[in-house]
This record gives sequence, C-alpha cells and structure tokens, in this order.
Amino acid sequence: MAKDFTTSNEDTQTKNINTEELLRGEILMQKSEIDKDQKSLISSKNKKIKLIEKKALPESLEFNLDALFKDEKELENFAKELDIKLQEFNDAYAGKLSMLQADDFSNALQVYDSLSEGLGAIMTYVFLKFAVDSKTYGALYADYELKCNAMYAKVMFFELEFADLDSVKMNEFIAKNDKYSFFLQNIEATKKYKLSLKEEQILLNVAPVGVDAFSRLFDESFANMRFKGVVDDEKIGEEEILGFLHVDDRKLRKLAQKNFTKGLRKNSHLLTYILNMVRKDVAITQKLRGYEKPESFRHISNQTTQASVDSMIDCVNANMQLVHGYYRVKAQFLGHKLKDYDRYAPLGLTKNGKKTKVEFQDALYDTLESFYNFSPRFYEIAKEAVFNGWIDSHPKPTKRGGAFSHGSVPSAHPYVMLNFTGNRRDAFTIAHELGHAIHQELSKIQGTLNHDTPLTTAETASVFAEMLLFDSMKKTLKGKELLEIYAGKIEDIFSTLFRQIVMTNFERAIHEKEGELKSEDFDKIWLDENKKMFGNSVYLTKKYAKWWSYIPHFIHSPFYCYAYSYGQLLVLALFGLYKRSEDKEKFIQTYIDFLSAGGSKSPRDLILTFGFDVNESAFWEIGMNEVKNLLKEFEDLLNSTKL
Repeated sequence: MAKDFTTSNEDTQTKNINTEELLRGEILMQKSEIDKDQKSLISSKNKKIKLIEKKALPESLEFNLDALFKDEKELENFAKELDIKLQEFNDAYAGKLSMLQADDFSNALQVYDSLSEGLGAIMTYVFLKFAVDSKTYGALYADYELKCNAMYAKVMFFELEFADLDSVKMNEFIAKNDKYSFFLQNIEATKKYKLSLKEEQILLNVAPVGVDAFSRLFDESFANMRFKGVVDDEKIGEEEILGFLHVDDRKLRKLAQKNFTKGLRKNSHLLTYILNMVRKDVAITQKLRGYEKPESFRHISNQTTQASVDSMIDCVNANMQLVHGYYRVKAQFLGHKLKDYDRYAPLGLTKNGKKTKVEFQDALYDTLESFYNFSPRFYEIAKEAVFNGWIDSHPKPTKRGGAFSHGSVPSAHPYVMLNFTGNRRDAFTIAHELGHAIHQELSKIQGTLNHDTPLTTAETASVFAEMLLFDSMKKTLKGKELLEIYAGKIEDIFSTLFRQIVMTNFERAIHEKEGELKSEDFDKIWLDENKKMFGNSVYLTKKYAKWWSYIPHFIHSPFYCYAYSYGQLLVLALFGLYKRSEDKEKFIQTYIDFLSAGGSKSPRDLILTFGFDVNESAFWEIGMNEVKNLLKEFEDLLNSTKL
C-alpha cells in the first residue's frame, strides 16, 4: 500500500523539526528501497535467469491496485490522515523557510517529498480506476481531484517560498541537498512564471471545473462512443475499429475509415468545442504567466529550449521526402494508388485472410524475449509486471482508449494500460509501454520529486524497447516475413517521428489563431499539415479531414507530441551506438544508469553521458541518418527477396 505517514503528537508550530519521527521512517524506507533495487541489479548480473515458456504466460491481464490501496475505505482513511499531515507541515513551515537553517530545510524537503508521494498515491489509484471504467468511477475521480487539490494547496507555499529566497540562502540550501539539487535549481529557474500563492491556490481550486473538466469529458465521451462494426453490424469501440486499418482486406480498411469518420462527424460539435476550450486555456495561461509563445510552457516542463525544439522540428520537416519515397514504393508494390486508409496496410506477403491476428501471448513473449537478450534486469522488471497486476491488457466497454504506463509512486510500482486488439502494431505497443514501466521502476530510487522525467527523455526507454523487439524479430525471420516486419517498423517510425511533428505543426497553427475556430477550420489545417508529410504519395480523402478530433494529446497535453519525435531521433542515435559498440555491457550499464537517474538531472546532462549534445542542431541528423539507413536496408531486402 502507499506509505503510512505517521503523525507526531507534539506541537509542530513551535518546533519546526517535530516531523523527525516521520522523517526517520521515510529515510529508512527510502534507503531500504534503494538497497533492494541495488541488490536486484547485482543479482541480475550474477545469477542465471531462465526465460519463461510462452505457454506459461496469461492470455489476458488486469490491474491489481493493492500496491496502492486495497479498497476505497482504505483510500478514504489514508486521505484523512494525509490531510492532517499536510496541515501540520503548513503550520510548521509556511512563511518560515527564510528563517530555517540548512539542516532544518533538508528535513522539511524530505518530508515534502514524502507528502507529495501520498498525494500521488491517491490520484494514481482513482485515475487508474477511472481509466479502466470511466462510467463507474468518473465521480470517484472527480471527488478526489477536488480533495487532493485542496490538500495540495496547504503545501503549495513550499516551492513558491523557496523561489523567493535570497540567492545566498538559496545556494546554501541547494548545496546541502545534493540529491534534490536539480529539482531546486529548476524551481529557481522557472520562478518568473509563477504567480502569488493566493493566485496559484485559486487556479488550483478551479482547475477541476476548468480545462480539466473538458479533458474528462473527452475521455468519457470516447470511452462510451460506439461505431458501426466492420465485419458485422455489432457496435465496436475506438480501439477495435482503428485496428481494422491494419488488415489485409482493403474493403474492410475502407469501411473502418468510413464508419469511424461517421462517428466523429456525429460528435463533431462536442469535439470542436472541447478543443476550442483547450485553445482558450492555453492562451489565458500564456497571458497570465508571461510565456513567450503558446508552446513555451511545454518546453519549460520538458527542460529544453525553444531553439533545440525548433532545430529538431526543422530537421524532421526538411526530410518529409523520405515518407513520400517509401509510400510511392508501397503503392507500386500493392498495385494501386494509396489512400489514407492504406497507410498501415500489410504488404500481404506472409498471411492471407481478412484479419492478420497476433495472439497476446505471442506478442508478450516476443517482448520478454527481446528484453531477456538485452538485460536480465529489463526482463525481470517486465516479468514482474506481467505476474503481479501491473498490466490491464484488453479493451472493455467503458475503458479509456489508447495505452499508457503510469509511473505511480516510488513505494508502489508502475501500471501499464493496454488495449490489445491483435494487430501487429499492438505487439510493439506492449514493448513501448513496458519500456516506460522499466524506466519508471528504475528511477523510483530517486524519490517522488525526482521520479518523473521530462517528456523529452521519458520517451527514450519506450522507443528503445521497440527497437529491441524489432532487432530481435529480425534475427528470427527472413525473406517475405522479414520484409513485412521491416515495412511495419518503418511505418511505426514514420508515425512516431514524422506524424508527431505533423501534429505539432497542427497545434502551432491552431494556437496561433485568435478566437474560436469552426470544425471546418480544424479540418482544413489538419489536411494541409498532413499533405506535407505524404505529398502526392498518399491521397488524403475528405473523411480523413475529421481525424484531428480523436487525438487525446491535443486535449490532455497540448504540444506533447514533439516529445515522441525527440525521443525517436534520440533512440535511433543511441541504438546505432549500441549496435556499433564493442563493449555492449558497458553501454547497457550506462543506459541503466541513465534511466535510473529519472528526473534528477537535466535531459542534456543525461544524454551527454553518451557523448551526444541535444543543443547542437547537427545532433538530430545522426538519428535521421539512421532512418535513411533503415530505408536502405529495406530497399536492399526488397531487391533481394523473391516475391
């Protein structure tokens, strides 16, 4: 379960470090977790681990949330106790940070880390409940969002007061807290965008009825949305119908596109309104906090610079012709002009039938095997995820669409939500999300405040895991089967790299415009930006114009998408380095250290350990050259394979 924050009976107002009882328990727990993880790393190297047999793997998986709370009653009791702790912390330290000695501040900082974890445990539990069953648990999620915001308001002063300390005091505190130095330095670096404590508390309290409410409305709407079936008239969900874009039968792909678009059009007014509300929120936030651009807040959160992001986006935009060339070859191979519903069509070389089905056990085994061959530690974490309730694998009637890995809190473990439907892409999604989970599990030794990583490096482990799976599959296949896998991987990279920049370009365009936009305005901008990616190699139909409206990142995390491209180019560079490395064990250990650091260092400093500097525009060309190499390998294989 989540950590139990024991209370002290003494008066915390008169004695700042009456939190010592809590602190001692917290330090011992953190040390125990670190020791346990370090021992696990050592044991992974020293013992011979056997790869599990495929038949021993489950056919489906569901969450077990006991690592957080056993039930809602335990959640309720924990929340009440935590609320008392937060008030005690407020009484002890609010308005007093400037008067603390360095040791006292260190005590306060560690308790703040622990209390933050408690809030995180509550919100993780209710969010996961909501994600799996939005209809049943929507109210629970909303209630605890309000409660946790009210509780967090009691400790919100801490970071704001730290940012206002004089430089001498601030540097003294930072020097005393090496583990949290980057976290503290980042507070100082972003203080110009902060408002007063009262203003921040007001914004926090109204957030659940502001843009967060529209985010929830979007999720609940899609979770309950049903589309006319493709094989029969039975209504199916978003994940199932999009899965038909990957089947051999072109008529089924076209019908899936038609029925999905019909559902989007039916909900067009609602989805247009929600996106307009997000645009307004971004504009208001930019004005209130003084951000230079609508997207500036995301770069600050990602701990990167506008110049670095611009150079990466420029690099991708300048290489869109790689996409054009590939799809022209694919059109020749399939023997017809490609339309948008043909983008993910199989080459049809290995299997016949209306739907090429990948079994969950097979997909899961392939991922575990690829991790096993790379690092025993990777394999052990992924195996634990499979057998200990970390994963919810298949679609359900009111389950949220898509896939994610939630880092949860250090005292528990990550949770991976999938919507496995059996298409080839789903196999790589398993690797992707388990890559995230491995990253999150390794980095929890850093504590709550350093646990999360910026999006720019958060996507590294996930995309690297996909490359491990691809590399593993290449070794076991040849001829036509290998050609299919190459084509699929190239299309995945295009989706992760080029398509995400198309989405970023779309967001830049819609957030630059003033006033509300009509659905037709979004349609036009969406088509215009996508045409740059495909040129004349793929014909984008009028139906595809509406497909901006189901992208969740536009609603939940504006300007998130470029992080995928950032991660893809970074991983391609890293994976190329790994494959060329003469000392692979050294690379693997450096990579594990990189992941284990979590958010305790800047992305640039972490990546510098591999000899790459993301602030240099030439860096992005390294990853892009790996894309070109992959396309060349595909071309050579195509020319050498007897079809």
